[in-house]
Amino acid sequence: MIAGHFGFAAAVKSRAPRAPLWALMLACVWLDVVFVPLFVAGIETIVPLPGTSGGYGEGVIHADYTHSLLGALLISVAFALVAAIWWRWSVALVLGAVVFSHWVLDLPMHHADLPLLPGNAGSLPLLGFGLWRWPAASALLEIALVLLGTFLYARAAARTAGAGQSSRVRYVTAALLASGFVTLGLNWLNI
Repeated sequence: MIAGHFGFAAAVKSRAPRAPLWALMLACVWLDVVFVPLFVAGIETIVPLPGTSGGYGEGVIHADYTHSLLGALLISVAFALVAAIWWRWSVALVLGAVVFSHWVLDLPMHHADLPLLPGNAGSLPLLGFGLWRWPAASALLEIALVLLGTFLYARAAARTAGAGQSSRVRYVTAALLASGFVTLGLNWLNI
């Protein structure tokens, strides 16, 4: 869902022009950024589903801290608090919401591996609707998010661009589309 997260961030940029695009892109994957050192330390893991190669959507992700509902909320609040150091509160709150959108967008994609509480405390039911079971459907959803986000960003940027900035808008739009499709392609190739 990485490409879909980027598409969502581009869509948010169209509605929150004061939020820097780079900060929105970082915010949309911040849960995964925090996941990486925990994964390297063996605290959070990815286990291939039985009988699979562990490719796109073929793993159960045990991200019991970063991708728990409460953990995602806490990480989102922390991100917003740090963002408020550099930007006004309205921008910081948007960035915090984009961090949390990661969990919301992961919910339909993931297998039932998203806990409610950090560390899966209380062994409550795990969430996830498992759209990854149908790779073509999950890829179509990601493509739709990339295209919609890029379209909304380009339309908003074109409306606000000053004289001589139309080429910049085209370059950023092309970069958003290219990065979305390259990311999706890398996911499919399991790279």
